[in-house]
Amino acid sequence: MSDSAQHLPTALPVLFLNDVVVLPGMVVPVELDDAARSAIDAARASSDSRLLLAPRLEDRYASYGVIATVERVGRLAGGEPAAVLKAERRAKIGSGVSGPGAALWVDVEPVRAAEPTDTDDPADDTDAARAHELAEDYKRLVIAVLQRREAWQLIDTVHRMSDPDAIADTAGYAPYLSDERKRELLETPDVVARLETLIEWTREHLAEVELTDKIGEDVREGMEKTQREYLLRQQLAAIRAELGEGEPDGSDDYRARVEAATELPDAVREAALREVAKLERSSDQNPEAGWIRTWLDTVLDLPWGQVSEDSTDIAAAREVLDADHHGLEEVKDRIVEYLAVRARRAERGLEVVGGRGSGAVVLLAGPPGVGKTSLGESVARSLGRSFVRVALGGVRDEAEIRGHRRTYVGALPGRIVRAIKEAGTMNPVVLLDEVDKVGADYRGDPAAALLEVLDPAQNHTFRDHYLELDLDLSDVLFIATANVVEQIPSALLDRMELITLDGYTEDDKVAIARDFLLPRQLERAALTADEVTVTDDALRELAANHTREAGVRQMERLLAKALRKAATRLATSEATHVDVGLDDLVDLVGRPRFTPESAERTAVPGVATGLAVTGLGGDVLFIEATAHDGPAGLTITGQLGEVMKESAQIALTFVRSHAEALGVDPATLDRAIHLHVPAGAVPKDGPSAGITMVTALTSLATGRPVRSEVGMTGEVTLNGRVLPIGGLKQKLLAAQRAGLTEVFVPLRNEPDLDDVPAEILEALTVHVVGDVLDVVRGALEQVSESASAAA
Repeated sequence: MSDSAQHLPTALPVLFLNDVVVLPGMVVPVELDDAARSAIDAARASSDSRLLLAPRLEDRYASYGVIATVERVGRLAGGEPAAVLKAERRAKIGSGVSGPGAALWVDVEPVRAAEPTDTDDPADDTDAARAHELAEDYKRLVIAVLQRREAWQLIDTVHRMSDPDAIADTAGYAPYLSDERKRELLETPDVVARLETLIEWTREHLAEVELTDKIGEDVREGMEKTQREYLLRQQLAAIRAELGEGEPDGSDDYRARVEAATELPDAVREAALREVAKLERSSDQNPEAGWIRTWLDTVLDLPWGQVSEDSTDIAAAREVLDADHHGLEEVKDRIVEYLAVRARRAERGLEVVGGRGSGAVVLLAGPPGVGKTSLGESVARSLGRSFVRVALGGVRDEAEIRGHRRTYVGALPGRIVRAIKEAGTMNPVVLLDEVDKVGADYRGDPAAALLEVLDPAQNHTFRDHYLELDLDLSDVLFIATANVVEQIPSALLDRMELITLDGYTEDDKVAIARDFLLPRQLERAALTADEVTVTDDALRELAANHTREAGVRQMERLLAKALRKAATRLATSEATHVDVGLDDLVDLVGRPRFTPESAERTAVPGVATGLAVTGLGGDVLFIEATAHDGPAGLTITGQLGEVMKESAQIALTFVRSHAEALGVDPATLDRAIHLHVPAGAVPKDGPSAGITMVTALTSLATGRPVRSEVGMTGEVTLNGRVLPIGGLKQKLLAAQRAGLTEVFVPLRNEPDLDDVPAEILEALTVHVVGDVLDVVRGALEQVSESASAAA
């Protein structure tokens, strides 16, 4: 041990420092709080003014510190009292001892510094040489760090240092070392281990600095390149202006717009920048420049990233639907279910998208005027989304859906992309109206193009031919409408969830007219409820005898006509109020157009009342049969389709083969038989008139008329079985409108009666039958009644 070490005291006051780790050789200022003042005063009271500095640790006491001397006590530039301390050497901290003053005293054991050895031990020579070698390596690294900071004065100081221990402890001034690493150096007395650790840390720091400098240089070069390109573009624009080549092409504006559009997906941004680069290289005479500008305008105008937030209030959504539409419980329930599922998925952090998170696309099928299109608007309002209607009626070009190739003259994106652009969000409600009227010709099949649009498993990457970019349609809520489901291709129908809107009862029509149609038409005619009053009896008369439709469109037209005449009366007379009652309808809208005709039509044998479904809803169908002398055969008229003609052949064959069971004389059928379905200008087809034809032929052969209050529907087989049919609800509504009171329907259609409104079932006696013989027995007049009528 050196002489200076021999004179060091074994007990010193200790000062724990919070925010600095002091290594030997450092000179540090310390603010004087109570603890620091106590330690400094105790040190100055001793003969050598020494104290121990140690880092304050949270979980334990430090095991090493540095012995320091108090160089000066004064004030900092801000006026706070402080002391300047100079650290001399490491010391190991022992146990606490008692000492004078309020300071904390501890035993210290000075750590021997690395000194030149004067022994003959080769190991000592090796350690010393190793320490000097590592010290030189570390000096070169430190000088490299200081050169980056241009600290030339410090570089000279480092050059002059030769003691490895002192060189290693200069790391206390290194700003790139954390306090934790400096504490580790303090607790490493061995200079070789300390230098090895420092060399590793300093090399890591230099590597990080070099990488940071390289990134900064790349950024600077990129900025300089961008500025240079901007300057060149400005010069190019000025040159073109001087040459009289027209206005600048605006490509710089497109580049700025693309770069400013932060919501663009990465793939879309890359494609747009490629097109901007083409535009910048092209001249004004190049026709491609116009295509590129139009394409860029279309892409930048799309609402990328714009999404409206869905309403999660289920009760409020149902109130909106009920306020906009009367009845239609099934479709309202379906929309509320959709909202409920979305709300639960959102609460549980699951993906919430229009198709993949909620089920198939909804198809609203039903006659005109039942509210399919307006229901789509109500759905959008209940969700809080934008609403767009895409009319598909008569569309025959596939490009209307997928868009044109942009190399074509007048190319445009498809209607789906245009609808998204019009909506202004990526999750609107899109109503595909009249999807059953989409056609196909040499220009392609639009219905096939709709398969990708409406398939939830595919439409998240829908690709429009014009854009040539993947467009995510998975959050779009598609609602399709159709009048005739059978005209929709099966592959397209399979991707949609069918909800039928079969029409309204008479009571429904009166309620709709009172609550919705009348207020709207009063407003359009500039009338008020105080000026014109329409009674419920008048509304019921309009629904029953002036219109015969599944919806309420014609009824609204008649209301509008009545209100226009009422407005004329108010304007041309001194009357201040017009009351539209039952007796006023003839003057305002004319005589009733529809009256019950079943009794008149079925008064003679050979006429039966059937029920059918057309594109306008349910309707009654009178089938007439007659026979005359001539070669045996069957003549069919009434513009019937092939299926209906086959039903007539089946009916005649069944009656001939079961003549005995039907009570028919076979000879009556060995004549020329003519079967006619009136309204010959209207095409008619379908198998559901089978039992009606059997009944008409049996009535003709037996001479027994069909009961006038009876209607029927069902397909018949050669064995007389009654097969199920479609559109039962619409047919029963038509039967009730036509004044029928009894209806025969197939046995296998009995579950469909659950969907029929209760007031219709109360007004009709519905017989479910499985054998056509039961239909004939129940539909024909009794023998005694017919005989008495003949008498």
